[in-house]
Amino acid sequence: MARGQEQSAPDAVLTRIGQVVMLHHAGDREEARDRLLGLWAEVGEHGDPLYRCTLAHYLADTQDDPGDELAWNLRALAAAGELAEDRPGGPHQGASAARALYPSLHLDLAADYLRLGRHDAARGHLGQARRTAAALPGDRYGDRVRAAIDRLEARLDDEDPTPDGPWRPPRQRP
Repeated sequence: MARGQEQSAPDAVLTRIGQVVMLHHAGDREEARDRLLGLWAEVGEHGDPLYRCTLAHYLADTQDDPGDELAWNLRALAAAGELAEDRPGGPHQGASAARALYPSLHLDLAADYLRLGRHDAARGHLGQARRTAAALPGDRYGDRVRAAIDRLEARLDDEDPTPDGPWRPPRQRP
């Protein structure tokens, strides 16, 4: 394959993923899930970690069962971890993208665990989301993720007010 073709292949896959995500946002969740699963089959369980991370992250959003959603989000987190690993020639080209995804990935995992009634696991991932939020850009996306972290923390406090000791009043909302 020519060098120019190698450079355009990643963009083509990410573009296809983006097109399916737009379909999902337009309300066709089932069709989006089917197409994302088709892309997952193309990329493969051991394919490029950037593709697997992105696909699994979006596949999680198309699941009906909270356990299935959790499984896809865990796959996304594992693939993001591979992006940051040291490799011959340095880290993967998507390593910086993975760092920016960590807050969202941990936030999604916290929400999954909360839906499954696993409050301690939810708190652990919520803490990871908050710790990694410094990598978020100072734009609308970053603001939305930070606000979602705050909202989920308040919800978790309302549902499980005694994670580490005596009862405390629910968090005050502005």
